Amino acid sequence: MFEKVEQTAPEAEETITLAAADLLRQEIDQVSYVYNIILDFFANYTFQLIGAFIIFFVGYMLAGKIANVVLKLCTRHKLDITLSQFLANTSKMLIVIMIAIISLSKLGISVTPFIAAIGAISLGAGLALQGLLANYAAGFNIIIIRPFVVGDTITVQGVTGIVKEVLLAYTIISDQDDVRITIPNKHIVGEVLHNSKNDSLLELTVGIAYKEDPLKVISLLETVINDIGIVGKSREAQIGIGEFADSSINISIRLWTPTINLYAAKFKAYKAIYLTLKENNIEIPFPQRDVHLIAQP
Repeated sequence: MFEKVEQTAPEAEETITLAAADLLRQEIDQVSYVYNIILDFFANYTFQLIGAFIIFFVGYMLAGKIANVVLKLCTRHKLDITLSQFLANTSKMLIVIMIAIISLSKLGISVTPFIAAIGAISLGAGLALQGLLANYAAGFNIIIIRPFVVGDTITVQGVTGIVKEVLLAYTIISDQDDVRITIPNKHIVGEVLHNSKNDSLLELTVGIAYKEDPLKVISLLETVINDIGIVGKSREAQIGIGEFADSSINISIRLWTPTINLYAAKFKAYKAIYLTLKENNIEIPFPQRDVHLIAQP
């Protein structure tokens, strides 16, 4: 049958001690094995590591200097600042990628598997991030074609503002209330885009009584509008009779003024118009209606 084996306390302690010693020996062997691998790696690849580091460091510094040179060349040839920065950053990125490939090859690491993995990841990411990639593609299109540049006044998707920054993913504009508006680039490319450069159209109207001479008023307004310094350099102001209304002759004023001061120019113009008409005793009428009562027989 079965024979019961009893183990005394000293024997049990000895067994535990041997097991712990064996486990400790195994851990020491593993650490020693890893240490030897690291030691052999540095012994065999020390110069390769130093060379790769030096190549990458020098290449990275060179990439920055080349990017600065590209930016200065673009600025010297008066290219748009957005396009200039894009070309500078792109040249730096390409040089850094090339230097990284050279550094990896210096260590004996083949970049072919990495390129294949990047291609597979890019395919999956492209399917998952179609909207984001569409913004980047549209941004690249904007930077290359340049339908507008920083400082232009554009109207797109019902929004009007001054272009502050053009990035690959989105464009930032600022409206008359100094509100920063971010527009994804895919909503700009392919849409109807209004670009009035630095100025915006300001349309004003003032009514005078029918007893007044509209040609005299037009001459007075031409002088005052040109004297207050709100007309942009792109084109002259247009002033003329806009409408023969029921109670007044409406004088229309169309002028292009810097977008950044649009509302200030509007208020300044109306103030000058009012003071000019008042000084020359020109009547600004209010709506009137004549009512005739016919007595019934």
